[in-house]
Amino acid sequence: MKLTTWNIQYGFGADGLYSLERIAETLRPRDLIAVQEVDRHWSRTRHDDQPALLAALLPDHHMVYAPAFDMALPGETTKRRQFGPMILSRWPILWSRTWPLPKRRMLDPINTQTAALEAVIAHPAGPIKLVNLHLAHVGVEERLDQIAFLHRMLANPTAEGGPWSGTDDEPSRNWTESEPEPPNPSRAIWAGDFNMEPGSAEYRALVAQTPYHPGARYADGLVDPAAGMGLHTHEKVIAGQTRLRQLDHIFLTPDLTPLVTRVWTDTKNPASDHFPLHADLSL
Repeated sequence: MKLTTWNIQYGFGADGLYSLERIAETLRPRDLIAVQEVDRHWSRTRHDDQPALLAALLPDHHMVYAPAFDMALPGETTKRRQFGPMILSRWPILWSRTWPLPKRRMLDPINTQTAALEAVIAHPAGPIKLVNLHLAHVGVEERLDQIAFLHRMLANPTAEGGPWSGTDDEPSRNWTESEPEPPNPSRAIWAGDFNMEPGSAEYRALVAQTPYHPGARYADGLVDPAAGMGLHTHEKVIAGQTRLRQLDHIFLTPDLTPLVTRVWTDTKNPASDHFPLHADLSL
């Protein structure tokens, strides 16, 4: 399985050019894709319907889009201005749902609503969950709140039961469409723009590390297959110095970790202000 996460900055590259075609060219060979910052009907992107355009450019992939927020467009009755994460999959997406993440009002700079898109993929080896998320870009405390929220919502898939569960006692309403209860697997991938660096408080919360005993981890933590590799997914020039940071990550439940064969970034790709983060799994 070829997995990629990428903050595509609504198609604007580090070179200032707007091109969804460049984005699609990078993503086409990949099997399971989490992209963030996808626009719909914004003036900055020509009022393009980016989910529809990306779906058309990648016709071999299934697609779900989850706007983190939705705004009125003056003079329009049906078009809405939207922004959020998107998942593309070589295999059918059995179900998905959107989790708006906790947000705090900020005075400066701008702070926008973000979301996590949870989806279950019908992989030939069995269903697998992908959580595509975009954490707050400024506040550490806000990111910690968002991580705690996601842990509460997603910690026990067996007990929680997915998008629906139970016996359909109103068959005339056809809630289930005569289908069995959808799977809600525990094996999962969390991928996206976390706006945090390895070793940060947010990172430790995800991998369940305790800062008081270096190397100690709780059993309920996720695993970073790129730990210690020194990758970077973002470059920024500050006071004439280039700062290299890994803000984008892929985390796995421990059962998936032995299947990872390669993790890398494409630091020559100019199609966004972030670099795509790739992982291959023998799955």
